[in-house]
Amino acid sequence: MKFVGGVVGIGSGLALGREGPTVQLGSALGAAVAHGLRVSPRERQTLIAAGAGAGLAAAFNAPLAGLTFVLEELQRYFAPAVFGAAFVAAVTADVLTRSLTSQLPVFHVASAPTPPLVALPMFLVLGLLAGVLGVVFNRGLLKTLELFTRVRGWPASLNGVLVGAAVGLLGWFVPTALGGGQPLLDTVLKGYMPLAHIPWWFLLRFGLTMISYGCGAPGGIFAPLLVLGALLGLAVGQLAPLVLPGTVVHPETFAIVGMAAYFAAIVRAPLTGIVLIVEMTNSYAQMLPLLVACFAAYAVADFVMDRPIYEALLERDLAHETGLPNLEAPVILEFTVHKGARFAGHMVHEIALPDGCVLLTLHRGLSELTPTTHTRLEAGDRLTVVITPQAAEAWHVLREGCDAPRIRV
Repeated sequence: MKFVGGVVGIGSGLALGREGPTVQLGSALGAAVAHGLRVSPRERQTLIAAGAGAGLAAAFNAPLAGLTFVLEELQRYFAPAVFGAAFVAAVTADVLTRSLTSQLPVFHVASAPTPPLVALPMFLVLGLLAGVLGVVFNRGLLKTLELFTRVRGWPASLNGVLVGAAVGLLGWFVPTALGGGQPLLDTVLKGYMPLAHIPWWFLLRFGLTMISYGCGAPGGIFAPLLVLGALLGLAVGQLAPLVLPGTVVHPETFAIVGMAAYFAAIVRAPLTGIVLIVEMTNSYAQMLPLLVACFAAYAVADFVMDRPIYEALLERDLAHETGLPNLEAPVILEFTVHKGARFAGHMVHEIALPDGCVLLTLHRGLSELTPTTHTRLEAGDRLTVVITPQAAEAWHVLREGCDAPRIRV
């Protein structure tokens, strides 16, 4: 169903990426392998994550990005078993994909020299702007999902029909606006788009992404957000000569950096974003601007404590359930105790976890501890927790206790 739905949704012109279905299909294959091998819950989690990384590697011909996605976003810690499984899965998926398609980078970008150091302030500005608009993207997507949720009294297929009709009507007049956006992105990466057109394209693609994902069609947001990041980057690159005359000769390099910066702000995985863009564009010469822009974008989103999009989507899904969804067996989850959280400074026996919820390990810096009832939790601790079906409400207890107070902006 996920395969067919992804093909139909993306093939019909919705602003979605193929990486969504491939990551989910890879995860499902990892779960199937785990079931067949009858492994432990921890090993099952590792295989599911490795399958997801393989799906990302296959979608973008980017094996290193698939590996870093597992380590930085899914598992969030480095262990030999996790690294080995993710590495083998990502490389295998990429080899098979290249043998069936091609070995060329996903995007063909003309080679550009490394920007001068005096241009780095403009890349910093790009990162700050990407951070702000990344927060707007995350909150806009969640609001759109809530909007579609409120009209669920309609027939289940009506949302998709209305969105499909709107997208089809738009495609009649602006066909390049549809789909994952690769033709539009190729134009942007060549620097062919006038500055006056960029805001309109950005708003158009932003709205299309919101309604395409919000209606529930199978698809990912990686590809659409890369288009938005490239548009944002090209705009800054074309404005840069007005601020720093003579220093920016190739504004299209800002489009490359903009993709990674926008990814870092939305997904909150800067290393994955950098590796992904370098692999997709073969533009290692832009490494220093990538680091500057991604750090700035990450810092802005983190400063306002905007939740990473996948974490926010998971929380939203769980909030709409009476407990954890499909919790038919014990699951292992990880939580980070943020600065200012209710659990910070308290002992384990004081946080009142429900029966059936057990703290397995506690990662503090480079150390891994086995917590006891008298272990005092500190900000920055990463908790590995097993939750049984009878203790499904423990997810909400842990989330509320580990989160920092929100800053409203």
